[in-house]
Amino acid sequence: MKIAIAGAGAMGSRFGVKLQQAGNQVTLIDNWQEHVDVINRDGLTITTDGQGDQVIPMTAKRPAEVTEQFDLVILFTKAMQMDAMLQQLNGILDNQPAVLTLANGIGNVETIERHVPKEQIVVGTTVWSSGLAGPGHITVTGTGSISLQAVVPDKFPNLPGLIDTLNAAGLHASEAANVMAAIWKKAGLNSVLNTYCTLFDCNIGEFGALPNWRELNDRVLNEFQAVANAAKIQFSVADVTDLIAAQFSPETNGGHYPSMHQDMAKHRPTEIDFLNGYVAKLGTKLGVAAPNNALLAQLIHSQEALRGI
Repeated sequence: MKIAIAGAGAMGSRFGVKLQQAGNQVTLIDNWQEHVDVINRDGLTITTDGQGDQVIPMTAKRPAEVTEQFDLVILFTKAMQMDAMLQQLNGILDNQPAVLTLANGIGNVETIERHVPKEQIVVGTTVWSSGLAGPGHITVTGTGSISLQAVVPDKFPNLPGLIDTLNAAGLHASEAANVMAAIWKKAGLNSVLNTYCTLFDCNIGEFGALPNWRELNDRVLNEFQAVANAAKIQFSVADVTDLIAAQFSPETNGGHYPSMHQDMAKHRPTEIDFLNGYVAKLGTKLGVAAPNNALLAQLIHSQEALRGI
């Protein structure tokens, strides 16, 4: 399968390597020129805990350089950059490839639908993790899984084939029964782990070792539940809490610093407005108070301001 990874940072690069090693023809697409140049010149360096470095030859391009057609486009672009990326890739979308988004945050489907017919869109969530150590260099820890669903299931008959392709690469994909529930479940996880780990400057395992992690978790997720109920979206505090707790072990993602922490450390804008901030804003619209999520969004924006982001 010919696959484009649009947004080839830490996660996009990890997925690209696994899909290429499974026999697919993969092109990494990113706007960071130095990252693209290093990958094309030296290959992609992957640092794995306890296993040292591995260099994998990969093809990387800037969006303007991409002219070929693809069977599948996987979007890992940050939520606030997705619209611009899709505009840049307008030419390769004419061939009607399947478009899979695994990006964090709520609201990505609405963005994609402005550029791609909804019948081509597959939405997923993943708990795979990765870090960007520098241009052409990622660090990987633990394992993960993918839960996904076509936006219009009866118009996307080859979802089993897509799942088979992902699983042949060892990505542990499965079909979700309710795509919006899956998106909100992942957003709940990220609104706890990403946000608190960024504010506390800690990794996932260190957050899980805090004596009050559960109280902090519940302050976020109980508001998620209230807003989800008002929006008629399936959500379970218990299920998301179980998923969060499962990340604390070093064998899963305990040693990982979430993407928001990485963005803040690299002086890049965060996705807070598509996580805690989104839920607080939707709560206001629906008449449901979400003060803890609103405060956490303000605190992240304050950190951004202090760092000149």
